[in-house]
Amino acid sequence: MEPISHEVLNSEGTITRKLSQEKIERLLQMNKILDSIIDSSFDGIYVADSQGYGIKVNEAYSRITGVRAKQLLGKNMHEVVSEGIVSESVTLKVLKERQSITIVQHINEKEFLVTGNPIFNSEGEISHVVTNVRDLSELNRLKVELRETKRYTNKILQEISEFKNKEGVKLLLDGIVAQSKEIIEVTAVIKKVCEVDSTVLLLGETGVGKEVFANMIHMNSNRKDKPYIKVNCGAIPAQLLESELFGYEKGAFTGADRNGKAGLFEKAEGGTIFLDEIGEIPLELQVKLLRVLQEFEVIRIGGAHPKKVDVRVISATNRNLKKMVAVGEFREDLYYRLNIVPIRIPALRERIADIAPLAYYFLNKMNEKYKLEKRFHSEVIYMMERYKWPGNIREMENLIERIAVTTEGNEINSNDFPKGVFESALDEIIHSKGQMEQGLKQKVNDLEKRLIEEKMSEFKTTRKAAKALKISQSALVKKMKKFNLS
Repeated sequence: MEPISHEVLNSEGTITRKLSQEKIERLLQMNKILDSIIDSSFDGIYVADSQGYGIKVNEAYSRITGVRAKQLLGKNMHEVVSEGIVSESVTLKVLKERQSITIVQHINEKEFLVTGNPIFNSEGEISHVVTNVRDLSELNRLKVELRETKRYTNKILQEISEFKNKEGVKLLLDGIVAQSKEIIEVTAVIKKVCEVDSTVLLLGETGVGKEVFANMIHMNSNRKDKPYIKVNCGAIPAQLLESELFGYEKGAFTGADRNGKAGLFEKAEGGTIFLDEIGEIPLELQVKLLRVLQEFEVIRIGGAHPKKVDVRVISATNRNLKKMVAVGEFREDLYYRLNIVPIRIPALRERIADIAPLAYYFLNKMNEKYKLEKRFHSEVIYMMERYKWPGNIREMENLIERIAVTTEGNEINSNDFPKGVFESALDEIIHSKGQMEQGLKQKVNDLEKRLIEEKMSEFKTTRKAAKALKISQSALVKKMKKFNLS
């Protein structure tokens, strides 16, 4: 994902608060990912701070050694050794000798191979010690495991280093790739509604990511450990939708299950139900849905007694429900029940700042998926930012996958895209050329500056960026000074 610049705000106080909030979000996300890396390890991992106090123990460590986390966390390793929990401490040795150390340690009358590695901060001081533990019972695999221990520990250090250096990258809720003011404002609202159970209506064109934002709301709510049921109201035939949503009693109709069937609202008990394409729900079912939203109860087909349900409702549509109400296609009372917290997801053409980060994100995704090494020619991003994207993010992802797997060579240029895709972008560029007589030099400078910004964002160093632009490194540095680029 492309580095993300902070939005320019009107108030110095607002800037400070925003920067602080973003730093906190990045640190929390970084800690969450690093915890996942450590906890998913098959090897035992123990992390201590610069004073030798235990701050992290994964489950594998307890499984391998028999030592519980509470015996180590918050304790200094001097104390742990004195209590006889371990025979000696590789953490203390690493802190003393300031280098990686491997020892054979005795814990609960068993032998373990223990490797400790120091992590140094920017000032050259040890900030943490990461210890890797393996059982020595498999002696025939000892050589392989020694190499694997070093490889895995280096991987952890590399991950820590990479996350520390991700300056400017906004990892918003659940990894949404965005840097535009428009999406940052949307996520700010979503963060608030995650904390409550209010009904949410997501509005926006097809392909803008309404389902992604619905997932975010559920996964960051207090219902995240409960069921999350997705329903595409436009994909289920009208005659089946009622039984799917509300269920039916045994013998309710010919062909019904003899035991009856619980509807999706019942199956979502305690969790969230996402009603996508809510504008397609038939009028005759809208009154039953209204009952759920008003009374929080459902009546199965063929049933007489209502059943209480505890469900949060998130709905989404690409249609104008207000106009549908005006022409009698949608119930007004249901519209107001669904529209408690409306959130409009802007179209991709309305948030041009997100196009480059999304394009690189999807290309990297395809490279990883198909073991490719594709890259964009600078003109491609330039054209993408001038294309209207009628299918929004979904269109972009599908198009990039198509281009990535069908083009020859590693560099993707505008000629690789299907004919007609960038016609509107070309029209805009041709129109711009008609104005160049009075501002040719400025336009050339603007384009040159943009190409340099894109390549520096992609390659990070002047050497690599200069190579991609096919100019010398010194020429690139001069141009960056000319355009006041850091």
